[in-house]
Amino acid sequence: MSTENAADQPAARAGGPRAEGLRVVVVGATGNVGTHLIRALAGDPAVTSVVGLARRVPDWPVEKTTWAPVDLRDGETAQAELTEHFRDADAVVHLAWMIQPARDPLMTWRTNALGTTRLLNAVAAARVPALVVASSVGAYSPGPKDRAVDESWPTHGWPDAPYSREKAYVERLLDAFAYERPDTRVVRMRPGFLFARESAAAQRRLFLGPLLFGPLVRPELTPVVPDVPGLRFQVLRTSDAAEAYRLAVTRPVRGAFNLAADPVVDAALLARLFDARVVRMPRGVLRTALAAAWHARLAPAQPQLFDALMRLPVMDCSRAVGELGWKPRFTAEDAIRDLIDGLRHNEGMVTPPLRPRLRHGRFSEFATGVGQRP
Repeated sequence: MSTENAADQPAARAGGPRAEGLRVVVVGATGNVGTHLIRALAGDPAVTSVVGLARRVPDWPVEKTTWAPVDLRDGETAQAELTEHFRDADAVVHLAWMIQPARDPLMTWRTNALGTTRLLNAVAAARVPALVVASSVGAYSPGPKDRAVDESWPTHGWPDAPYSREKAYVERLLDAFAYERPDTRVVRMRPGFLFARESAAAQRRLFLGPLLFGPLVRPELTPVVPDVPGLRFQVLRTSDAAEAYRLAVTRPVRGAFNLAADPVVDAALLARLFDARVVRMPRGVLRTALAAAWHARLAPAQPQLFDALMRLPVMDCSRAVGELGWKPRFTAEDAIRDLIDGLRHNEGMVTPPLRPRLRHGRFSEFATGVGQRP
């Protein structure tokens, strides 16, 4: 998208736009979305400087970007540090989110729920004019699979899944913040599942576990794909999501935006990608297998996450197209192929969350309990 459009010019603060352009702070800048967004903002002529905040600062030089450490779990210290970083910012993008350790829900709550509360307090204290927050399709209440819903669909999540429950809680925090701070432009992004070649190793650690080896991710080794009732979901290439975030920073929009690429993913699409046969399978059989792997500490993802996936609605993304001027460059099939290729080659990046290998390899994953520690 061109940044020469008037709608892409720096958003006005109380005293008007600054001549030198936008100063943007990205919280959670070293993960899947953050790394792509940092690069998108660095390439935007409307953006003068970017501050990337993360729990672990990377050794990754990016044009216009400076790095600083912040841990959202650090209570008043974190809130004070955030406030200082946010002063004179034109926009804050909140991407920080902890999916693991799924076996320690108190730790994820401290980062995701309490950490977001501290961030909102810091945004208010620093009087930041624009806030863009990563919500998720996982925030939505159970919905239809045979038709698409818009951003007005309820966001109560699936209460048994901590990820979904915490995303829904953050939606309530944003409801209150937007009501109490009408001077701050609040944008909520609700993407489907985000895939990129560079984040494949990290996503394997987060969701699939140490028993999946790259050479096994091959069509000839995947003879069948289970066709489970309710298995319809949406995905997006991470670079396309980052472009939507960039547009939300630079354009005067508010509210929620669904983000996903066509087509909707189902068993038939997966079977085509893997050159496999579709085999009808009762939902309970697959769910029982996932639960057994979780309880045996062979998989890091809770079976409740599968329950939430089976209930997610299909999203209508026309608002992002019409108001943001956004359109994904890549199809859902492209995004999944990126993931498959990245898994096969154990792809990653130099940032701590996306490193392709931990210090002691997969032994580290088993040693830390497979979902017990981040």
